[in-house]
Parts: sequence; C-alpha cells; structure tokens
Amino acid sequence: MSSVKRKYFVYVINLKKDILNIKKFKDKNPDYIEGKPCVYVGQSVHEPKVRFKQHLDGYKANRYVKKFGNFLRKKNTGVKNPYSSRKAVEKAEADTAERLRKRGHGVWSN
Repeated sequence: MSSVKRKYFVYVINLKKDILNIKKFKDKNPDYIEGKPCVYVGQSVHEPKVRFKQHLDGYKANRYVKKFGNFLRKKNTGVKNPYSSRKAVEKAEADTAERLRKRGHGVWSN
C-alpha cells in the first residue's frame, strides 16, 4: 500500500472594489495604491477553483470573499502550486500576501 502525498495550494481571489468601503480592510492596507487590485490570499488542500467555489457557496467561507469575491487570479501572483507540506504552504501564503501588499494591492489573508 502506498500512501498518497497530500498537496497544498495557495490561491488568490480578486475582490470587488466595494471592499474598500470596509474600514477593517482599509486599516489593514494603509499603503494601498488607488487602482491596484484588492485580493484575498488563502491556502487549502483543495485546488484553487474548488476552494473559490466553496467560498462563494458559503462553505468555510471568508466573509469578504463570499460578499466581494469575483474571480480567481491566476497571473502575476507568484504562486508556485502545489506545495508538499502544511508548513510550506502557510509560509507561501504569508509571503504571497506580503509581496502583493508591497506592490500596493489591497490584501486580506488569515
């Protein structure tokens, strides 16, 4: 019997600009540059498109994604899926959020 290696994924979901009306989001992104994307960065054992649908359906959903999520971002995120461990994917999630924030994006991540 062979054990199946679990894979982990980082994903980036685009958020509608209305998220900028949420004080908590704006406070988390003091260096946001007007016109840059607003995104949610997360990680999961599910492939990004599956996890995005789960958010929209309300399953273990982040409230901002459920309300403001409009598409899965695949380009210019720096994500190199899949990752082989929970520790690696958690670091990649944090690094991705920080990198996008430094570019002036509005970012929410848990």
